[in-house]
Amino acid sequence: MRDTPGGASRFVGVYDMPDASSQAGGTGGGEVLLRANAVSRSFGGLKAVDRVSLAVRRGTVHAVIGTNGAGKSTLINVLSGELPASEGSVELLGRDVSRWSQPRRAQAGLGRSYQRNTIFAPFTVFENCRLSAQARRQRPWDWLSAASRCSFSGSVARAALEKAGLATHADREAGTLSHGQKRQLEIAMCLATAPRVLVLDEPLAGMGAEESDRMLSLLEGLKSEHAILLVEHDMDAVFRVSDEITVMVNGRVIASGAPEAIRNSPDVREAYLGDEAAR
Repeated sequence: MRDTPGGASRFVGVYDMPDASSQAGGTGGGEVLLRANAVSRSFGGLKAVDRVSLAVRRGTVHAVIGTNGAGKSTLINVLSGELPASEGSVELLGRDVSRWSQPRRAQAGLGRSYQRNTIFAPFTVFENCRLSAQARRQRPWDWLSAASRCSFSGSVARAALEKAGLATHADREAGTLSHGQKRQLEIAMCLATAPRVLVLDEPLAGMGAEESDRMLSLLEGLKSEHAILLVEHDMDAVFRVSDEITVMVNGRVIASGAPEAIRNSPDVREAYLGDEAAR
């Protein structure tokens, strides 16, 4: 997606294939690990998310796309517990977590990354990961023991760095990593908390082609053990890695289904390219 001079956004690289008559619909997959049931979120008179339903399955990447202001970030803030839903419910691993806080959802298996880096730049890559691992098994009474002697958090951190492709950078100061490596570190920090669900907010933002390719390969490798909800503006990346795509406009879902169905959906074409493109 690219921003136009007038501030609106349009998709780039989505409609290169011929038209088809298939309609956007749901896809198959594994067990549903994260579900939104008619979720809404209002801010005064503004309904930023309007009765959105979706299901994120284990072994899949489910992307949420839409122009700026479509409600994507608000939706994932509701799903992750940073904002309460005004209406509807959220299920995590089959349990209703609508009233749970963000830390409680994280403890229950939901990992979240943000649009901006949230790493501790002066600490080493390993120390960043170890801090996340410590949050997984908190021991507030054991304040006399040095964190460096905790074998559990150390082994979990090293395993997470290995999965994220950063094992060889464990002793580097996190602030010296490239932008793409910092995004990898954020995912490693999520992995250190043993999530079943990963909610990733624009993990490719600001990356070049090589770093984007490395991140997409990482996501493809992680999805076999996780359910991944991805919000991303890079449409080429979305259509490469996603198993299911949900399209939002003005807080509402206008289409949801397999990538090919979304690519050829008349409703999606009309919403983003206008009436002439939809004919």
